[in-house]
Amino acid sequence: MQIRCAKIEDIPQICELLNVLFSQEVEFISDKNKQENGLKMIIDNPILGDILIVSKDDKIVAMLNLLYTISTALGAKVAILEDMIVTKEVRKDGVGSKLLKYAIEFAKNKECQRITLLTDNNNLVAHNFYKKNGFTSSTMIPFRISLIEP
Repeated sequence: MQIRCAKIEDIPQICELLNVLFSQEVEFISDKNKQENGLKMIIDNPILGDILIVSKDDKIVAMLNLLYTISTALGAKVAILEDMIVTKEVRKDGVGSKLLKYAIEFAKNKECQRITLLTDNNNLVAHNFYKKNGFTSSTMIPFRISLIEP
């Protein structure tokens, strides 16, 4: 198994993973064209973020995004972790924990001082996974507004 940053040619396989992920999440709908566009934007602009993938036998079996911004509270660069998914075939093999530990070190090397992520409120499996890997819950509650006309 290999962990590395995604390349443009990885986009079709990453879209397959995102399709699975978005089918599980309440707030998102899978749209291959939008996913391809977003992935290309990140891969082409490393200042925006990095997509980390795990490959096994030339097949991508896990991924996550690290998106970068600045925290005025910390006066430093921070990361937002999005779109983490591990295929069912390798989910019990510790791949998710290995990828997450890699992402934490990767973000430290990019001089990030914090990683923030969101999970569905009722996804207790994900909550326990992130807690097991050193994350703590926040007192902050996310709010959103769509800027796209209906």
